[in-house]
Formats: sequence, C-alpha cells, structure tokens
Amino acid sequence: MRRHGLRPVWRRKFIHTTDSRHTLPTADNLLNRQFDPPTANTAWVSDITYIRTRSGWLYLAAVMDLFSRKIVGWAMAPNMPAELACSALHMAIAQRQPAPGLIVHSDRGSQYASNAHRALLARHRLCPSMSRRGNCWDNAVMERFFLNLKMERVWQRDYANQAEAIRDVGDYIVGFYNNVRLHSKLGYLSPTNYERQMAEKQPITVSVNT
Repeated sequence: MRRHGLRPVWRRKFIHTTDSRHTLPTADNLLNRQFDPPTANTAWVSDITYIRTRSGWLYLAAVMDLFSRKIVGWAMAPNMPAELACSALHMAIAQRQPAPGLIVHSDRGSQYASNAHRALLARHRLCPSMSRRGNCWDNAVMERFFLNLKMERVWQRDYANQAEAIRDVGDYIVGFYNNVRLHSKLGYLSPTNYERQMAEKQPITVSVNT
C-alpha cells in the first residue's frame, strides 16, 4: 500500500443517535430483514447519522428505497428533532408518490416514534416498521449507506461549518451515489440506471375494447 500511495480509511468514534428510552408507541418489525423487494416503492428504510464539522455536529436523516438502494429523501440540520425525520420522509413521498401499503422501516428512536412522524405515515397510508430493540442488523442496509458516505466522502473532508457539509453531502447523494456509484448488488449499475433498466423490462399491457 505504501509503494502505491494507498492508505486505509479508519472508522471514526461512534456517536449514539438513537434514543429509544421513551414511552412513545413503537411498531412491529414488518420488514423482518427482507432487504430485496421485487419492485420499487415496496419497502423503504430510514435512519439518522451524524457528521462532524468545525462549527459543531450536523445530523443527516435519509430514506432509501430498498429495491434500487436509491436515496429518495434526505434532510440535514444542526440538531435532530422529529421534524428532521419528517422532512426526509416528506421529500421521499413528494419524489416517489408511493401507493398505500409501502413499508417504511426505521429504528425505535424518538424521532420515528413521534406523533408527527406517525401522523405523516398514517396520512399517506404507509406502514411503519421498526427494528427490534438494540438490533442494528434489522436496518443493516441503511447503516451500510452511512458507512459508505463517511468512508467515500465525509472522512476525506474537514468541514468548516454545517452549510459547507450540507452542500457536500447533497452533492455526494445526487451527484455520485444515486447516479454514478456502481453497486455489486445491482449488477454494477448505479441506483438510477438500475431503476431505468428495470422499468424498460416491464411488460406493456394494452387494453382492447371489444
């Protein structure tokens, strides 16, 4: 590695972002680690992570469509109230217009168990699903996205402030992850190209009136 100018990217210290010590209602684990739905907008996963800047922490809430591993909604703020998770979900709903019955999986954090988040799901007739207590494997795909984001972009930067980090993380999601980054799970296509290719393979049904 030294001869070729390569160096490892080390994992940084873990910061706990899930507060499950609350009395708010929680949902059953409907997803149950079924991470490969057959079609888009069948199952989404969501979570919150942290990003270090010289001006303090920035928190990122993201929503991923498991079908293509595409990030379909996100929001960032210097704190992480329920509104942060709701803003990311609002964006996902506006972009994808999912049909009722879509599963939206998260951890048991207070943001996802909040009245505001549960009301947003109910208003669009989406089905909440939550990981079992203390079980990060129930949301492993989203955890992997956050690790990729940090190894491939965030840990390579020294953000002066939250605004700089917001611009750069948004560029990573839109300019690289969704549209350029190749995924072995998707046959080495980007999420956008995978969705496009799968849509082209869908049979066309023609109705004939007799």
